[in-house]
Amino acid sequence: MTVSEIKNALRGAGIENFDGEAYILNEEFCGEELEKAVARRIKREPLQYIIGKWEFFREEYFVSPACLIPRSDTEILVEWLVKNLPENANFLDLCTGSGCIAVSTAKNRPDTRGKACDISTDALEIAKKNAAHNGVSTVEFFRADVTKSSPLDERFDCIVSNPPYIRTNVVDTLETELSYEPRIALDGGEDGMDFYHAIVENFEKNLAPHGVFAFEMGYDQKSDAAALAQKHGFKFTAINDYGGNFRVAVLEKL
Repeated sequence: MTVSEIKNALRGAGIENFDGEAYILNEEFCGEELEKAVARRIKREPLQYIIGKWEFFREEYFVSPACLIPRSDTEILVEWLVKNLPENANFLDLCTGSGCIAVSTAKNRPDTRGKACDISTDALEIAKKNAAHNGVSTVEFFRADVTKSSPLDERFDCIVSNPPYIRTNVVDTLETELSYEPRIALDGGEDGMDFYHAIVENFEKNLAPHGVFAFEMGYDQKSDAAALAQKHGFKFTAINDYGGNFRVAVLEKL
């Protein structure tokens, strides 16, 4: 297939960035494999799963349907961590998925160390692979269900998470590409807040004095974040993305 033919096929399937994606597919595949890749993309399978990797922050990550695809929104959270974690910080990343938050933080702040968990063993295998691929050995991965009591006795300067936060009744209305991603990593319950409440309730004991929770959240969840902080006696700070929309909630233990 020529680049022009790929562009036309992707455009016909309603893919917005048909031009850029055509060049990516043409660079990654050739011959019959290229035709298969284009056929998969026409069915709206995410480009990232088709090529099996994606750029995030300053690193490259392997991805599979076992984990969410790393997104630029999450880079706002990593950027905050890199700039604001105290020297030699010890952090905990909950619902780690591909490991992109923990690995990029550790890669760009080599003085820090961390632990990262997920309920999915398949996701954890991807995360471990990504840590090794990016030369990070200071993050320890383990399996845990964040909706249950914390299995840890350790204290952390920061507990960070990008948990499921889409409202249950919204998940099935999202773009087709998201149907390929694990629903368990998207569905945040009736109001999208189930995991935030569970994390604060189950892991507050693991915060060091003056430690913080740092959460990625939906652009429309700022008031929910403020209410969560008030309920548990935390100071709330809102961080916006580059478009001026709410993206990260920082809850500081007083």
